[in-house]
Amino acid sequence: MSSDFKDRKKKTGIGFRFAWNGIKEVYESERNFRIHLSVALLVIIAAFVFGLSKWEWITILLTVGMVLSLEMVNTAMERLLDFYHPEHHPIIGSIKDITAGAVLIASIGAVIIGIIIFLPKLFMI
Repeated sequence: MSSDFKDRKKKTGIGFRFAWNGIKEVYESERNFRIHLSVALLVIIAAFVFGLSKWEWITILLTVGMVLSLEMVNTAMERLLDFYHPEHHPIIGSIKDITAGAVLIASIGAVIIGIIIFLPKLFMI
């Protein structure tokens, strides 16, 4: 094995480790992330139960990924802003509200997508 290949493999492993640490940190510290993740797991179980099509699965997984990722970005933004400006400031508060709003919009979209996909299947039972 070349030295260049070993270096790239090591850097990739480190990147995944840092990313996994970030996921664990958000899971352990953020109640909203745990709520979103719990709902996502219930939706995935329901997807198995109802036998979703390939495109329904793709839609569900993309939606889940979007909501969880936005929740993590929101958390990172809040922590960054708190670090640089710990005291209350109206602009900082506005930025935090905007990022929280992004999570809310994604979550509402996820609920609507869930209704579109699962409601007809519930009526077929």
